[in-house]
Amino acid sequence: MRKPAIAALAASFALAGVVAAAPTASAEANPPGCGKGNFCIYSGENQTGTLVVKAVNNWSGSVSGRSIFNNGNVQPGFDHIQLTWTYNGGTWTDCYHYNPGPGRYKENFAAGVVFKKAVWRGEC
Repeated sequence: MRKPAIAALAASFALAGVVAAAPTASAEANPPGCGKGNFCIYSGENQTGTLVVKAVNNWSGSVSGRSIFNNGNVQPGFDHIQLTWTYNGGTWTDCYHYNPGPGRYKENFAAGVVFKKAVWRGEC
């Protein structure tokens, strides 16, 4: 009777070792000027150019930009960003996960986009 119990115990330890060794998502390096906990808008694509918005709290205004990065902290209910912008006469909105994902946490936008609002929220 002891052999099956020992085999089951050994199998559970082996499984625990596999789970513990599983890779975790690693965060992308902070883009220039956008430390952990911030949502940022940049004048250039791929988080380049001038940092035009750096927000820890909800933000509203009217700024042109070409890229965004949600570098928020894990905080249930307040780690995703609901972003609103205008382009070619229309108003658009989308939700962005925090770095490192899963999901989008950064994006490039077309020239002519005007960002209007970023609101911290829960899951997208």
